[in-house]
Order: sequence, then C-alpha cells, then structure tokens
Amino acid sequence: MMDGLTPGFASPAVDAAHAFRAVLDTMAHPGRLVTLDGPAAPVPCSQAACVALLTLADATTPLHLAGAHDCKGMRDWVAFHLGAPLVGRSEAVFALGTWHALGPLAAYPQGVPDYPDRSATLIVEMADLQANGTRLTGPGIEDAAYLSLPDTDALRANASRFPLGLDFLFTHGAQLAALPRTTKLGDG
Repeated sequence: MMDGLTPGFASPAVDAAHAFRAVLDTMAHPGRLVTLDGPAAPVPCSQAACVALLTLADATTPLHLAGAHDCKGMRDWVAFHLGAPLVGRSEAVFALGTWHALGPLAAYPQGVPDYPDRSATLIVEMADLQANGTRLTGPGIEDAAYLSLPDTDALRANASRFPLGLDFLFTHGAQLAALPRTTKLGDG
C-alpha cells in the first residue's frame, strides 16, 4: 500500500449502495443538503467529494483534478481506489476542484444535441455550503430551494443551455448538494 493513502469504504458493496442512493437523491432534489458518511478523504479533498468519487467513478470514468486537487496524494488515491484515468478538462466525465481552479466551464464537455448526456459533472469544493442564497426552482423542487453558489451568473448561463450544459455537485466537509442543468436559478 502507498504511504499516506486513506482507506476506501469499510464494506464496499453496502457503503457504495448507500452513498449512491444519497447522491441520486441529491441530484433528484436540487439544493437539498445531505451528509455523506464515509472514509476520510486525502488532503485537500472533502469527505463528501471522496464518497461521491468512490460511488460514481471507476476505471472507465475519465477524471480531471484541478488546482490543489491535482497533487500526488490525490493522484495516488485515485489510482488505488478508482483506477480512473486522469485527463484534461476537455475529456473529463467528472472534474474535482474549487470553483476558480475548475474554470473555465466552456472547457468541459457540454453534450451535443443528439447526445446531451455526454457532458461533464463538476464536483466543486466549497469553503462553505448553506441552504440559503440563490433561489432554485425546477424538477425535484416543490416550491423553491436555496443554495449558496459561487457564481450565479455563470451557473444561470449554464442552465440556459439545457438540454446541453454541465451538472454540478457542491461539497463542503461531509455535506453535498447538487445543481443539475435542469434547475432554474433566480435571485436570492
């Protein structure tokens, strides 16, 4: 085993199934904050991002690590636990980093009219994540939800491209929230 490598799930099949259900529930209910219990993450990765990656990525999932997340500890962890190929932005199915490190959004696959599902999901590590701020409406939201977002204008422009565009998972510590491209963004 590599020095300093953090563990994966204690019970891989059961833990991954629970985590997968939680991530799907979050995507189905944009703006809802959930807690993802799981293994400790390698620095600088949050626990929620670690659990999401353990759940969603594997050897067939091209992953882009941005900024401080593109470090030896993360690369070793990805190689050992996921086997995911590390790629540039333009080839990524998933990308992990802070909002500023991940940019520009246009560099990621956005889907094409015949295959809008061929787009990337960005896992955005946040300094804070709260159920307040930007007003969210759309599928999976009964009336409205609120979420602290890093750049409402850029995310609103992304949503306006539906069915093309990117999907987002926002993480902080063990917290996760999702913003699929189907979500409409209003004012706070």
